[in-house]
Order: sequence, then structure tokens, then C-alpha cells
Amino acid sequence: MESPIDLEQMKQVDVRTVDPETLVDINDVKIDETLPREQRFADFLRQIKNPYCFRCGKTVVKLNFADTDTTLEDCLERYLRSL
Repeated sequence: MESPIDLEQMKQVDVRTVDPETLVDINDVKIDETLPREQRFADFLRQIKNPYCFRCGKTVVKLNFADTDTTLEDCLERYLRSL
């Protein structure tokens, strides 16, 4: 039986010290678009292992999310208007 997912522990992975070889390459993740949304998400988590830290090729990617109601679209629009 698998141990419970500890999202807080996943968030704490330090990209400066993590062994890139232990991370899943997101290019290897395959999503079955015929599955319902919840099952696609569960399958993504199963494949990626850590949604906060993974590889894209040789590049280590670390995601962080701000505790805000501002959407990515809002941020991009504000940025583009400032150019």
C-alpha cells in the first residue's frame, strides 16, 4: 500500500539540492483525455509524483503558488498592459 501524499513535503523540495534524476520528466507524462477530469488529475499526480517539482528535459522546474484570488490571466494581462 502506498503512503499518503504529503503535499507540504513536496512543496519543500529544494531545487538547489534535489537530484534531477529522481524527478519525473513531464515530457514522459501521458494524459488520457477520455477520462473524467478527476481521474485525469489523479493519473497526472500518480505519474508526475511531485506536482511542485519535476523536470522538463534537463531543466528542473519548481512551482509555487501565491495565496491570492488573482488569476494567471489577470497577472499576464497586467504585465502586457505595462509594456
